[in-house]
Parts: sequence; C-alpha cells; structure tokens
Amino acid sequence: MPPASGSGSAPANQPSKSSTTGDSDEQDEKIETPAGTKPVFEETGMASWYGAPYHNRRGSNGEVYNMHLMTAAHLTLPLGSIVRVTNVKTGHSAVVRITDRGPFVEGRILDLSFAAAKALDVYQPGVAKVRLEALQVPAPLDTGGRWAVQIGSFAGQKNAGEVADHLQRRYRTAKVLRFPSPAGGWWVRVRVVDDDRARAQTLARETQTPEGSVFLVRLD
Repeated sequence: MPPASGSGSAPANQPSKSSTTGDSDEQDEKIETPAGTKPVFEETGMASWYGAPYHNRRGSNGEVYNMHLMTAAHLTLPLGSIVRVTNVKTGHSAVVRITDRGPFVEGRILDLSFAAAKALDVYQPGVAKVRLEALQVPAPLDTGGRWAVQIGSFAGQKNAGEVADHLQRRYRTAKVLRFPSPAGGWWVRVRVVDDDRARAQTLARETQTPEGSVFLVRLD
C-alpha cells in the first residue's frame, strides 16, 4: 500500500474496534442519485485516501468503516451527504457517501475510501486534485449543525495534554477531549457551548499551536 493520506480521518470520532469485518474486495455499494440532480455545493482541492489502520473501526457517523465501500471523509459536509467526485486530471468520476470526518491535513478537502481512491485514480499517486459536487445533503449547509474544533496531531500525549489544559482554562465552558489516533499521534477536540458554529469558528481563529494544525469540523 502506498503512502496515502496520513490524514487521521478517524480521530474526528474516536474509533472503536468491531467484529464486523467486510474485508472482501468484491463488495460493491452502488449509490443512486436522480438523473439531472444539480449540486448544492461545489469545491475543488486535493483529495487523499485512507485504509488501514482505520478499516473496521467506527467512523464519525457511527458505522464501522469499510475501506472497500464507496465512502469518504469531509470536514464540514453533513454526514450522509451524497457527493460526486471527479479527478480533474483523468476525468474519472465516482459517487460516494460522506461517513467520516477528515482529512486532518492542511490543504486537503477530501479523504477517500480505498475503493473510491481506486475508482478515481487516486490510489497510486496517493493525492490528486478533485472537483467535489454535493448532490444530496440530509441537513442544511448554512444553518444548524453541531460544530467543534480539532487540533493535531501531536507527537506525544504530554504536548496534547498541555494544549488541552490551556484551552480548558481559557474557555471554561468548553468541553476539551484528548485522544490517540490509531495511526499514531494525539489529538485535541474542543466542543463549545451548544456546539455552536460561530463560537467554534471564533475559537479556531484564536487558537495557535506550536505543533499540529487547527480544523473546524462538523460533528453531525
């Protein structure tokens, strides 16, 4: 397996192991969308992919992540959104379902499953420029939602703990969580009062760390 995203997509929802495996490459999840569906959201940027060690661990939507299904991780689209992704260089397109959060790497907009990466010619290079078109979303994009700030990754638990303690003292009403990634490293997530988007955006703008990056993430 080539060096893929290194994204740490799963830390958006601390993963847990499951007895459900679904390891077969022959699995095929065909996602249907009505003909002529127009995008409600469009974005162009770099996509990567993630497989092991996140395979068979629980994703942000509560499902066990199966890298052989047509899914992807995005930071802010509602979970369950149906998205058409096109490789800008090759023109190959695929429809995927947003089931997870990520990629937690600066400059990337989407983390594809192993199956989606193969369909979109992203598997071999590891990263490629794509056009994303959201065709169906289960919740409004501009209002509501549950929002948080995720910071990482940190090489050690001590560094993550220092940042978490600092943020807890500064934002006393926030809920601060630190947790390890299955790919290595530690993450800090801050949930503001009422998971409010505006509060989370303010916290993201105000937060700087000597290690790791700051990401605004939608939890639902």
